[in-house]
Amino acid sequence: MERIKIEGTEKLPAILFDGTNGILKITGKSIPENTKEFYKDVIKGVDQYMKDPLELLEITIHLEFFNTSTARELLALFRKLEEVKCNCIVKWIYEEGDEDMLEAGEDYESMVRGVKFELIEIPEDL
Repeated sequence: MERIKIEGTEKLPAILFDGTNGILKITGKSIPENTKEFYKDVIKGVDQYMKDPLELLEITIHLEFFNTSTARELLALFRKLEEVKCNCIVKWIYEEGDEDMLEAGEDYESMVRGVKFELIEIPEDL
């Protein structure tokens, strides 16, 4: 299965998609100029993965900040998982006291049925 690795920058998140091991990680800040283009390969990789998925896909999202176009891409990803009834878990990680990121995770959890979310608060200094 496909492996995608993108190094993060000041405006782009680090992404690791390892379909062989059922892991997708998105970390950092996500404010790309062309969000659809940036996430295109990840969405395509997940589409390929869904044709022959493992028992579990573990998705870790740990974003400090993301723009509204990233929010739409994340929702599209979560809805795709919902459609194929993928056995997956989204670990939504947010820093202690970051109410905006907690609310974003809660919003996604309420909008997407059939995808398990774990909202994980971590101390600011980690």
